[in-house]
Amino acid sequence: MTKLFLSLHVLAVIVAIGPVTVAASMFAPALRRAQADPSSERDLANVALLHRICRVYAGVGIAVPMFGFATAGSLGVLGSGWLVASIVLTGAAAAVLVLLVLPAQDRALSDLTAAAGVSDAGATAPGIATRAAGRLAMHTGIFNLLWATVTVLMIVRPGSTTGA
Repeated sequence: MTKLFLSLHVLAVIVAIGPVTVAASMFAPALRRAQADPSSERDLANVALLHRICRVYAGVGIAVPMFGFATAGSLGVLGSGWLVASIVLTGAAAAVLVLLVLPAQDRALSDLTAAAGVSDAGATAPGIATRAAGRLAMHTGIFNLLWATVTVLMIVRPGSTTGA
């Protein structure tokens, strides 16, 4: 059963977390392109698609900790320090995604759709929009760094008899 849980856990990470990290990383540059030309339907559609990918796969990502806990329970490592650290970092990554990245993407998309319907005089000031895109990129980078750290902990497993 352990091999099944581990396989499902790794597949869930690849299928759910991979698309979120890629789409979230692509969002800020796509946002900047769309802000440069708010009338571009293609740029607006790209930003909307990237946001949808992030939202959908963030929801699918709940399978990662579910299968992770099942795997850890079957391996008997629930109290291991590396696993506790991984759980805390996974929670932090989820919080960054849900509390910072996704709401900022929502606001940016709303601003873009509003700007697409008005003249340049009614659009968001360029400096404010650029700072928002920069902040979003920073939060996305933090999210990705947290996931990279969890990945390393899962592979190396400090103190484990099978760790590197």
